[in-house]
Amino acid sequence: MPTPDKPTLAIIIGSIRPDRFGPTPAAWFAYEAQRHGAFEIDLIDLADYDLPMELAGNDPHAEPPTDVARLGRRLAAADAFVLVTPVYNRSYSAALKTAIDWFYGEWALRPVSFISYGGTTGGLTSIEHLRGIFPEFPSVTVKNFISLPDFWTRFDHDGHPVDSEALRPPATAVLDELAWWAPLLRRARSTRPYPGLDFALADGQASPAADLAPAAAEA
Repeated sequence: MPTPDKPTLAIIIGSIRPDRFGPTPAAWFAYEAQRHGAFEIDLIDLADYDLPMELAGNDPHAEPPTDVARLGRRLAAADAFVLVTPVYNRSYSAALKTAIDWFYGEWALRPVSFISYGGTTGGLTSIEHLRGIFPEFPSVTVKNFISLPDFWTRFDHDGHPVDSEALRPPATAVLDELAWWAPLLRRARSTRPYPGLDFALADGQASPAADLAPAAAEA
């Protein structure tokens, strides 16, 4: 059971391809987060959810698809997010975009960081694109992130980092920053209305994106 005083960090694997690398850095970061000690950890694999590519309409009484509701409950219970993203054609995956667009209030007023992996650039263009999205909810994208250039050289065949001491400082920097923001924003969500958001943002309350943010979603 989650500890009431500890915020929950959701680590989201943003690729659903069968041969994806994402679970490896996600599992490593979950270990580092447990070692850090500031968070309860929820490791979310988007491959476990069948999210429709076509978003819902604006009927507030329509029931969301089953897997949308399942994922929404986990996102709504989180106080901070780390998105683990590949780079596909200089951006992030369609699966991650779909997961982002199905929700609104679940992302709002929470800190977000990123782990990208790729070739020479380490997937930095994915992070650049994601940073432009999250202020819309609004979320707080923190300064620190992790980029893994030539990712296949960073972990062994068992998923362990080749040089854990080199990877630990950037992980700690991300976790320290998220740990500063997460309790502050959790209190704010439950005690202070945010300008322009006319819906409840209490912990654990899901909110369909199409209903709550019609201006932010394409018709």
